[in-house]
Amino acid sequence: MSENLNNGGGNGRTAVATESSSVNRLETSPATAANRRGMRVQRFFSTEGKNPFDEVEWDRRVAAIKDEKGKTFFEQTNCEVPKFWSQLATNVVSSKYFYGENGTAEREYSVRQLIHRVTRTIADWGIRDGYFATRADGERFYDELTWLCLYQYGAFNSPVWFNVGLYHQYGVEGQGSNYRWDPKTRTAVKTTVAYEFPQGSACFIQSVDDTMESIMELARSEAMLFKFGSGTGTDLSSLRSSKEKLSGGGRPSGPVSFMRVYDAIASVVKSGGKTRRAAKMQTLKCWHPDIVEFIECKTNEEKKAQALIRQGYGANFNDEAYSSVMFQNANLSVRCSDEFLQAAQDDGPWHTKAVTSGQVIGTYRARELMQKIAEGTWLCGDPGVQYEDTIQRWHTCPNTAPINSSNPCSEYMHIDDSACNLSSLNLMKFRRPDGSFDVEAFRAAVRVYITAQEILVDNASYPNGKIATNAHKFRQLGLGYANLGSLLMSTGLPYDSEAARGLCGAITAIMTGQAYLTSAEHAANLGPFEGYVVNRDPMLRVMQMHRDAVDQIDPACPDDLVVAARRVWDDCLALGRQHGYRNAQATVLAPTGTISFMMDCDTTGIEPDIALVKYKQLAGGGMLKIPNRTVPQALERLGYDQPTIGGILAYLERNDTIEGAPALRDAHLGVFDCAFKPLKGQRAIHYMAHLKMMSAAQPFISGAISKTVNMPRESTVEDIMQTYLEGWRLGLKAVAIYRDGSKESQPLSTESESSKQTKKE
Repeated sequence: MSENLNNGGGNGRTAVATESSSVNRLETSPATAANRRGMRVQRFFSTEGKNPFDEVEWDRRVAAIKDEKGKTFFEQTNCEVPKFWSQLATNVVSSKYFYGENGTAEREYSVRQLIHRVTRTIADWGIRDGYFATRADGERFYDELTWLCLYQYGAFNSPVWFNVGLYHQYGVEGQGSNYRWDPKTRTAVKTTVAYEFPQGSACFIQSVDDTMESIMELARSEAMLFKFGSGTGTDLSSLRSSKEKLSGGGRPSGPVSFMRVYDAIASVVKSGGKTRRAAKMQTLKCWHPDIVEFIECKTNEEKKAQALIRQGYGANFNDEAYSSVMFQNANLSVRCSDEFLQAAQDDGPWHTKAVTSGQVIGTYRARELMQKIAEGTWLCGDPGVQYEDTIQRWHTCPNTAPINSSNPCSEYMHIDDSACNLSSLNLMKFRRPDGSFDVEAFRAAVRVYITAQEILVDNASYPNGKIATNAHKFRQLGLGYANLGSLLMSTGLPYDSEAARGLCGAITAIMTGQAYLTSAEHAANLGPFEGYVVNRDPMLRVMQMHRDAVDQIDPACPDDLVVAARRVWDDCLALGRQHGYRNAQATVLAPTGTISFMMDCDTTGIEPDIALVKYKQLAGGGMLKIPNRTVPQALERLGYDQPTIGGILAYLERNDTIEGAPALRDAHLGVFDCAFKPLKGQRAIHYMAHLKMMSAAQPFISGAISKTVNMPRESTVEDIMQTYLEGWRLGLKAVAIYRDGSKESQPLSTESESSKQTKKE
């Protein structure tokens, strides 16, 4: 299928390598010499005898990022994109993912170049490493994966688009500094060529020990992660508190002091060498003696920023106010145990204990600490909450180590010094014209993407040897989805409805069941992950917990989806009990920020839409106006004729709200409700509906859910505290809350720059 994929163009160079040039770099490894059964790949999406790139019509466009006043922050001419891709997708992919200095001969200019360098490289790795029964299966896999990426059915996390294929397709080397797994020596070794083993994971969890060497090593490895476009998280509870003693006398600095060092490094290292801000999570367990300082540290910095803004300093995150204060590159979360949360609910006492001795250091009212957490959230969105004991109950590898922290967005949760590469599927692509969900196509796409992610594990590099080793031994993956909010809207279902939660639960169950079924299929061929043997019993227990949860899916869900979920989980358990699983973790629900634009999604992750018309502040400058394109489909599904739909859309364009639109029936308003109340409207999804949707999905997710519970501006500290407690009662693993307008700058809002300026004046 891929004998000649040199689909370059007129810029005087060949950016897309031919199959032979890329395969020749990939010599067969000793590990694949033995005869294995391998995966059979049948065509579901691609067409036999046709190159996926030749099936679409291509367009030449100018990609540009501008503000409302027309100031240009980025521009690339002559970009080649599929005609059905939106201009927004064109702008985002060109500005974020095309390799090379803009305006030079090395610059990528075509979506076909971008997709081919990634999918060709992954397919070649898979063929070499013995994933497929035959070479023909590997070539069909390349076509299927290419087709899915090209038609916006799915997308990998950003580091894959940043880094994968640069060496194998273009010969870009880069200076080696990361570590990769060497199958010959069975150890992690340092890379000499950076992009030969590219960093492919977006999510990392790292440990830190209570020594200066370890504290500074964490700073170095974080910087390397940011450099290649990834985010990281660390639990700081291992560091002695400022209330304890050093062995040589004196007092330790405490974790909050070292957080200043980490924040300073993050502030100067751009993610992936681009304009994206570095991202990190810092957690502290609720028993740590410095818990109050941790809870209040970002609140205090927010107050400083707001004081600077009142004095006329810029309010955007790259301007003087926020760049002058600390902790703006980190999300903070308190790790709350069941015991602590029960004490907070009952207004009981809570003791903090020394890291070194376990001696009681301080005593608080647990409810008082929860109120402090809620006060910080009310003012600036931090800290959030992670539910310690719930996380451990669903842990697949507790016999190895507990789960201590998460990635920056809280969806990846596994052992310390580990990594997770992500990808997400666009749920709207699996919606049939009659509104039903195409289960078979969805399962086929899950099988392809999980396989691609699994292939990446041992062909990628990591910031240190410990992470490279654990990535190999546990092989954590994070498949998820985007556009749930649009799928529900297009089906005529309000986000806050039992039917919507049932649909969410069934789709999530099918995704994770098929992901682990594919993982068991690879385990039959290549063996289970190395940490499986010692964790077999707890992992199978967690798999059974997932299966049991299928019977609790809301009965408002269509029967065919529940039946499909039961079937895939029964198959998954049967094959897993026989062969084990290749991956300790398979799914998460990530925020899908940039890649959601790449897939032309109207909503991200599990979120409802923020607003039917929203404005996105870009990290590199400028603002995008983003209308929801699902509204016409939803109106048609609800029975409106085309003239009426046209009138409603014209009203929405003028007013940025659908409330009051001519001929729109009041009974249908709930279908179009969004997370934030529109500037000229009154309706919004109640924040408890966010929690309920998360609780519908969480029993079927290996990791956790990156989901911001959006609360209205008028929410109180007590409202926020009760929301955190309700998240615990609903069995969630983590909750983050954002109160609308609480920060002086926010990346997504219902107001344009001009309307904000008018209001300010």
